[in-house]
Amino acid sequence: MMGTDEQRYGEFVGVRRHGHVAELVLDRPKAMNAVSSEMARSVAAACDALAADPSARVVVLTSTHERAFCVGADLKERNSMSDAELVRQRPTARACYTGVLELPVPTVAAVHGFALGGGYELALACDLIVADATAVVGLPEVSVGVIPGGGGTQLLPRRVGAARAAELVFTARRVEAAEARELGMVDVLVDAGEDRTSALELAGRIAANSPVGLRAAKRAMRLGHGLDLRAGLEVEDAAWRSVAFSGDRAEGVAAFNEKRKPEWPGE
Repeated sequence: MMGTDEQRYGEFVGVRRHGHVAELVLDRPKAMNAVSSEMARSVAAACDALAADPSARVVVLTSTHERAFCVGADLKERNSMSDAELVRQRPTARACYTGVLELPVPTVAAVHGFALGGGYELALACDLIVADATAVVGLPEVSVGVIPGGGGTQLLPRRVGAARAAELVFTARRVEAAEARELGMVDVLVDAGEDRTSALELAGRIAANSPVGLRAAKRAMRLGHGLDLRAGLEVEDAAWRSVAFSGDRAEGVAAFNEKRKPEWPGE
C-alpha cells in the first residue's frame, strides 16, 4: 500500500502528500503497528517535520495493516526492558503521542480493526476520528497492570465525560464500532474498508479553508478548553486578532465578494 511518492521516517512510518493534506502512515504490519521505541521516535520525527511545514493544512493518521490501526505499546519490547530502561524510554513514548496532539493543524484519524491502548490514544490525540464498521477501540491498560499513559486518562474524559471514561478505563473493555460511535469514542462511522477514503475526503474539505484560520481556530479551541467562559473568550479574542489582519482574511473577503474560490496565501 505504501507508494514511492512518500517521505519515510525510519522503517515504520511514512508521510504521503495529497495536495495540502498530509497522510501520516503507520506501517509496521508484522506487529500490527505496535509502538516500539523506534516507531515512537519515527512518529515524533514525522510530526516535527509536519508541524514545521506550512504547506500541510490537515494531517490524516492511517494504517497499512488490514486488521488493525494500532494495537498499542509494543509489550514484547517492554517485557525485555529493565526498570531503568523503561524510565529512559518514557520520554520517547511521550514524544510520540504529544507529537500528534500538538500538531498545529487539524488532524483526522482513520481507524479500522483494533485501536487499543496506545493505538486508541494516537487516535484520541487527533481532532476527529473516522472509524469503519470493523473498528474495536478501548483502553485496556489496567488489565496489564499499567494505566493509559499516552494521554488517555485526560483525552477520553474530554470526549465522553468523566463517568463514562471511568467505566471504560476501569473495566478495560473493548468497544465495537457502533457503540463507540454512540458513546462519542469515535466521531464518524463508515462502512468496512472506507475509513481511509472517508478521512481523506473529510480532510480535503477542511483543507479548502484558510490555513491561517484553521490553525488559529484549533489553537483557540485547544487553549480555551477547561478555562472558564470569560478566560476562554480572551483566548478566542487573541486568536481572532492573530488572523484579522492576515493575507488569508483579505483574500477570503475578496473572494466572497467576487464570488470565486479563494487562493489562500497562507499567511
